Amino acid sequence: MNKQTINSRPASPKPWYDPRVRSIFFQVVVISLVFWGGWTLVSNTLSNMESRGISTGFGFLDETAGFGIIMSMVPYDSTMSYGRTFWVGLTNTLLVSAMGIVAATLLGFILGVARLSSNWLVAKMALVYVEVIRNIPLLLQIFFWYFAVLSSLPSPRQSVDVGGAFFLNNRGLYLPEPLTQDGFGLVWGAIIAAIVGVLVLKKWAKKRQLATGQIFPVFKVSVAALVLLPVLAYFLAGSPLEWDLPALKGFNFGGGITIIPELAALWIALSLYTASFIAEIVRSGIVSVSKGQTEASKALGLPNGLTLRLVVIPQAMRVIIPPLTSQYLNLAKNSSLATAIGYPDLVAVFMGTTLNQTGQAVEVVAITMAVYLTISLSISLLMNIYNKAVAIKER
Repeated sequence: MNKQTINSRPASPKPWYDPRVRSIFFQVVVISLVFWGGWTLVSNTLSNMESRGISTGFGFLDETAGFGIIMSMVPYDSTMSYGRTFWVGLTNTLLVSAMGIVAATLLGFILGVARLSSNWLVAKMALVYVEVIRNIPLLLQIFFWYFAVLSSLPSPRQSVDVGGAFFLNNRGLYLPEPLTQDGFGLVWGAIIAAIVGVLVLKKWAKKRQLATGQIFPVFKVSVAALVLLPVLAYFLAGSPLEWDLPALKGFNFGGGITIIPELAALWIALSLYTASFIAEIVRSGIVSVSKGQTEASKALGLPNGLTLRLVVIPQAMRVIIPPLTSQYLNLAKNSSLATAIGYPDLVAVFMGTTLNQTGQAVEVVAITMAVYLTISLSISLLMNIYNKAVAIKER
């Protein structure tokens, strides 16, 4: 009986007829080809560089740069190393990317809601903005703001003066710089305490609403806490803050904070251009929410503002987040156009001046590409975490 059962079992297929074996075989072949191609490329590159007498390695990062940079978020002068120029370019790139993402998000959401406004004029104005801005190349918009707008401002001696503290001219915007004194740590502590308190309050209010149905005014209380607690700590500490006001010295202003025209032109162009795409993403996200949700909220007596904020937007965010991530990535990468107007970002400072002076093309390009890849992957990771947090939870 056992012998008959064994003989009745189907014979195992030969390896080349087994889908699982064939799948593993082809994957191994593809991976081997990729590694062989990469090894061949690197080997030939190093061989050609050696035959032409081009040195390799990262030792050039410790050599003196010998050139100045018009804007730096970290301490820098021409006696510092090429490695320092890398950090200057990186921080400038992160600065304009972060400023652009914040501004484009705020403007894009306002325009997206305006596109669906019942007011005919508001809806059409938002439509015209979107169609005009997104159909003009970004580089041309950067040139427009830099050469046609900011370069036309008056010279430093004829600056636009606002209260003797703010000055605007063709060399930039000059702002008072806050200088913290001893005792300002109490203010920082109050700010951190206020932020933690707001997070705890928000969590408590949500539990309270689920349990009782009563809505706690979290927004108003949070704003009051974030403003009043630091102000109270500031006066208790004896006002430990002074202001360094910009002043005209010779042919230009000194002191204070300077926003150079290159940064302003790049920031404005990136924000306006990306906001036009975000507006359409927000509009499509809102339209994707069922009308029944809006009708149900109105049947409960919710005004339009609360309906939009509490019912429509939370559901629309699940549709908005994935394409919004792509726009953030595009903005970060488009910041490399800064080199066209001389803004000292990573491409202009490190892959431009540093590469021209050292000739270390492979190392400099590889580092620059790795930085942009890291920035993009970091943005994607953060947005995926947020997307997972707002996704629909299956119960």
